[in-house]
Amino acid sequence: MPNIQLRLRSTADGRSDGTKTRSTKSGPGRCSIDAATPVDFVLANDVDVESIEGDLDRYASIALVFPKWTDGRAYSQARLLRSRFQFKGEIRATGEVLADMMPLLARTGFDAAAMRADQSREVAERALAFFADGHYQGDAIEPLPRFRREAKASA
Repeated sequence: MPNIQLRLRSTADGRSDGTKTRSTKSGPGRCSIDAATPVDFVLANDVDVESIEGDLDRYASIALVFPKWTDGRAYSQARLLRSRFQFKGEIRATGEVLADMMPLLARTGFDAAAMRADQSREVAERALAFFADGHYQGDAIEPLPRFRREAKASA
């Protein structure tokens, strides 16, 4: 089971609260994805993560946007934030986030999700439990593949 537990939120309309997605040229500040939980920065899925590398230490939370559930660029952004840039803050999935996306969200480094309003929290939690023993391949949570983890444990 992944170390990161997704905190699941449902938004009223399944999208952000109307806060505009900011480009890398915007200054720091607080904006809100769902009314109760602000984030420090919203990164559009067509912006390179490298463009905010110098500012990452100023952010405790970043929201990554799925404009359509079929557009997976935010998965890559999360993986880069966790693996390459060692971002330790919250990474939240927003937009068209479906319950069946939860396992891949967790594997790529997300630790929070604002799901589309028609999605079930129970289904999302069940999806997170599908691979309780972990995955064979490495990921953003556990970079070593299973055979290396097992060899390390038995050594």
